[in-house]
Amino acid sequence: MFNLNKPIATPKLWGKKKSQQRRSPFFFLSLFLLSLIFLFFLTFTSIPKSLFSSSSSKTTALSLQFPHCEIRISGEKFLWYAPHSGFSNQLSEFKNAVLMAGILNRTLIIPPILSHHAIALGSCPKFRVQSPKEIRVSVWDHVIELITSGRYVSMADIIDISSVLSSSHVRAIDFRVFVSSWCGLDLDLACAKEPNTQPTYLVDSLKQCGLLLSGVDGNIDRCLFSVDDDCRTTVWTYGNDEADGALDSFQPNEQLKKKKKISYVRRRRDVYKTLGPGSKADSATVLAFGTLFTAPYKGSELYIDIQKAPRDSNIQSLIKKIKFLPFVPEIISVGKQFAVQTVKAPFLCAQLRLLDGQFKNHWEATFSDLKQKLDSVSQTVSRPIHVFVMTDLPRGNWTGNYLGDLAKDSTNFKLYFMNEEDSLVMETAKKLALAGHGLRFGSSLGGIESTDTVAKLQKHCAPHILPDILLFIEETICSCGSLGFFGTAGSTIADNIEIMRKFSSCSNQREDHKMM
Repeated sequence: MFNLNKPIATPKLWGKKKSQQRRSPFFFLSLFLLSLIFLFFLTFTSIPKSLFSSSSSKTTALSLQFPHCEIRISGEKFLWYAPHSGFSNQLSEFKNAVLMAGILNRTLIIPPILSHHAIALGSCPKFRVQSPKEIRVSVWDHVIELITSGRYVSMADIIDISSVLSSSHVRAIDFRVFVSSWCGLDLDLACAKEPNTQPTYLVDSLKQCGLLLSGVDGNIDRCLFSVDDDCRTTVWTYGNDEADGALDSFQPNEQLKKKKKISYVRRRRDVYKTLGPGSKADSATVLAFGTLFTAPYKGSELYIDIQKAPRDSNIQSLIKKIKFLPFVPEIISVGKQFAVQTVKAPFLCAQLRLLDGQFKNHWEATFSDLKQKLDSVSQTVSRPIHVFVMTDLPRGNWTGNYLGDLAKDSTNFKLYFMNEEDSLVMETAKKLALAGHGLRFGSSLGGIESTDTVAKLQKHCAPHILPDILLFIEETICSCGSLGFFGTAGSTIADNIEIMRKFSSCSNQREDHKMM
């Protein structure tokens, strides 16, 4: 028998094996479990919190990255949306955004003017549109491009909204001011004078913030509520007598349902009841819409049907005010100046959209209608008839069509037009870049934005490339045409000019002509 108290004269290697054999059942298992725990800890801390799907995880992550997410400074709640297409559509959406902000008592985030057709919605009548989430992401990416390339121009740099805001309860904040504070970023660093020289981390952080506020990760308690109802399923109403959720009169027909394999049902929903006090959306600091574009269609509206608010005098007043939002004084002034100092006589404005979309296929009808208009005017005024021509067709392409004929007929017609290189246009663009009207909105709101933030943005984020304002000046000139206006059928630009003329935006100018 072995004496267990006596040292065993065996090789040390064998002794180690004996010891390992005694520890192996639990020792290696413990090491393995500890390794797994350590590996999981490292992995967990390195994964972006936004990838976790639970609401609590996302809220915790956002509260760390975006401190204003859960805590509303001075009780402010915000509304942002994703505009699209050309300026006229963007202006229409902006008016709807002002209305929605007023109804829901939220501070409107004023967007920039997007590049023409940089963002496309699709077709509501055909039920073929980008989803709200998709269009929000597209708009955010384009806005980053505008900021980093020095081409950012706020809607409030061009449209004068001061009178609407001062005479109503609607509040507004510039997009850049909001993003600087909300995302916790020095956005002025993104406004580098040389394109694409911004710090990589800054651009990446902007994109991440945009994904969160676009609702890519879904709604986030008390922070973000993304509205994913679009024109395929919803028509927003307010304060009328119809039942909330009633079927809209315009629905996809059976042929479209079978062809496109769609099953959409359009319902009329009260925006205040759905997204206002008492709703889940109301608790969120930011309410994010997709597009706010609407238009009359087959006896209904494509997305927003709020024509009046008989039970709410404040909103009824706001509806009237937003029907016409004038350009800022710099643009109106130069338009009037051109009419007085260059044309120097009563004139007719001809707005001819000939190259874009459907319009390029209707030259003959457009020119025929213009000829009839000029023939009618010629019956009442002496020759030559003064005509201001606003068109997207370059003058080099006028040869061989009716515009070329008008230009050659100097006995009967005298034509006027503007170019981007004209001194009046260039000087006005410089004035607007220096004025920075858009950045005036936000500095008075308590807490979330600071005067220092606004000051830095004003210093560093003025456009490095002069804004393209030719369209706005041309529309103003057309509103001054005392001999009348000819607009291209179906053009939203023509619609906007008609509104300007209806509200006599150039009334003082017309009086000047009468005195001449």
